[in-house]
Amino acid sequence: MSDFDVVVIGGGPGGYVAAIRAAQLGMRTACVDKRATLGGTCLNIGCIPSKALLQSSERFAEAGHAFAQHGVKVGNLTLDLPTMMARKDKVVAANTSGVDYLFRKHKIERITGLASFTAPGTLVVDGKTQLKARSFVIATGSESMPLPGVAADEKTILSSTGALSLDAVPKHLVVVGGGYIGLEMGSVWGRLGAEVTVVEFLDRIVPSMDSETGAALQRLLQRQGFRFRLGTKLASATNGKGGVTLSLEPAAGGPAQELKADAVLIAIGRRPYTEGLGLEKAGVALDNKGRIVVDQHFATNVPSLYAIGDVIAGPMLAHKASEEGVALAERLAGQNGQVNYDAIPAVIYTAPEVASVGKTEEELKAAGTAYKVGRFPFTANPRARANGDTDGAVKILADTATDRILGVHIVGPDAGTIIAECVVAMEFAASAEDIGRICHAHPTLNEAVKEAALAVDGEAIHI
Repeated sequence: MSDFDVVVIGGGPGGYVAAIRAAQLGMRTACVDKRATLGGTCLNIGCIPSKALLQSSERFAEAGHAFAQHGVKVGNLTLDLPTMMARKDKVVAANTSGVDYLFRKHKIERITGLASFTAPGTLVVDGKTQLKARSFVIATGSESMPLPGVAADEKTILSSTGALSLDAVPKHLVVVGGGYIGLEMGSVWGRLGAEVTVVEFLDRIVPSMDSETGAALQRLLQRQGFRFRLGTKLASATNGKGGVTLSLEPAAGGPAQELKADAVLIAIGRRPYTEGLGLEKAGVALDNKGRIVVDQHFATNVPSLYAIGDVIAGPMLAHKASEEGVALAERLAGQNGQVNYDAIPAVIYTAPEVASVGKTEEELKAAGTAYKVGRFPFTANPRARANGDTDGAVKILADTATDRILGVHIVGPDAGTIIAECVVAMEFAASAEDIGRICHAHPTLNEAVKEAALAVDGEAIHI
């Protein structure tokens, strides 16, 4: 039996960050994770390996199609998939070992095994090692949502995990689900030569995004070769010698159609991962989506038991979990940690990237908020022209009465980095005029943000 101030269950971006911050604040801290490597889904089989493959596949696509306009001629271009996969694995190993180093640096006790509650306040690891603590933090993340009746074998019917480790480029990849993960992994294999078809139950892709932004992304992906079957559901998937046979039905009802594929990626979302935690024995309350119910301080209904990240309500984003981990650790130390949920950015790492923060037009309309819009296309941005990367635009939504920025939506080159300026602006309650009056270096992509801010009041200079 060991005594700690804080025991964190889960070593992902929420859990390991909470553990580090708690240790920095002087608390004796332990972190339990069932994986042999730290970092959770994100570092091991999610964000990091997928971004490594996105980067590599984009370089391959650029060499095959974009270099010529810059006067760079490439002959006999070939794909070395094993080397690309080996690089991905090396990137993952570097990141996970980095977290391991940080645990040693901060003297966090790392415990490998499956943690479960046997009673309120009683936690055991692998059914034998009992841990005692003033506070327990559940940060076990999420897992891929299965599709009823369609079992993933990770060879031809894939979850996001299997899509990261294919040993050959499929001729035809069908992606079931038009969200972040499906579009990113479809981009990887599409750039490497696969024909990609996206099957989405709704009548639009990325439904959580601003609809104008989502429509722009769909047009750009179609130009890259993506095919979309919207308003369509997958009824069944049958493995055979020639690949997978899919039965597709209109979401509104109607006759089924058959579609053949070499591989199928099921990417219909994620669900909280709480398997084996013994939450029922601890008496932890869950909502109707299987998420742990917490108050504004991340406390569950069980004293001294807290939860953060994907197992509670809110966007399932690694950086959201990390911010919650920091805020909770600070609260446990008697400080006033906070998370501003109105200023959490979201990014889709396709090419071009898509990034957003704050409210969408649909949300503002539903709330009856009076707003004005400023748009600026990258075709009018000098740096984008110089880079030969002019797809997309910046869109800023501001309050009609106060000019305060309510939301920013970007489709374009390096959108995931550009959005940071807008997040900072929103954190400080900036107006569109505030951004419009800030001197931006020239020539940079961020000038498109300045111009979109000016465009809110019809004052853009370069359009």
